[in-house]
Amino acid sequence: MADLLAVKIKSSTAAKPRMSLHEDVVARLRDMILHGELSPGEWIAEMKLCNDLAISRTPLREALKVLASESLITLLPNRGAIVADIRVEEIAELFEIMDALEALIGRLAVERASDADIASLQAMHETMVAHHDGGARDAYFDLNQAIHQRIAELSGNASLASTYAGFAGKIKRARYLANLSDARWAESVREHKGFMEAFANRDAASFSLLLKEHSENTGAVVCARLRDRASIQGGK
Repeated sequence: MADLLAVKIKSSTAAKPRMSLHEDVVARLRDMILHGELSPGEWIAEMKLCNDLAISRTPLREALKVLASESLITLLPNRGAIVADIRVEEIAELFEIMDALEALIGRLAVERASDADIASLQAMHETMVAHHDGGARDAYFDLNQAIHQRIAELSGNASLASTYAGFAGKIKRARYLANLSDARWAESVREHKGFMEAFANRDAASFSLLLKEHSENTGAVVCARLRDRASIQGGK
């Protein structure tokens, strides 16, 4: 228990490197899009954003180029930019890829993670559960994403972890906008508890399967909610 507490303290007090202005603007705009503050199809009001972020147009436009490369916005020649729409069909396809990646990651992570790695991940998991119990949805969501990415890194395959991060980024906005119900949120926590137990027991087959099933369940719910959302908007 003392070792686990030490891991928690270390992870919470570790200094983060200072971001440059460019990195900061990109990160803040990305969060605004991923968290729905800037909605799909919304026009990017450059002057308002410059005022809100206390920056000039040059760093804003450089940041917009980065977000365009991530398919989060669409640049329109001589007409500015809009937040990119979300296609349910594309999200469904991406989840199919993620399902397969989760299975591979699970097997490799069990084989290659150290006991300290697993203890650190367990500390992250316990904090995530606390966020759920406290109703802190945004904090839960962000830590949930970090846990899955950390598992990918524990596969010991940098190319796999990078590929996973790329696809996770593409579906992150869809997952957030789907605004999962409290019932699915609780179910997701139970699924996390299940695969974390398998990880602690170094049960590669169970861990791999449970990660894949968790991804499948999440994908099914997200796509269903996005279709409902599109139907409601189409009926307006």
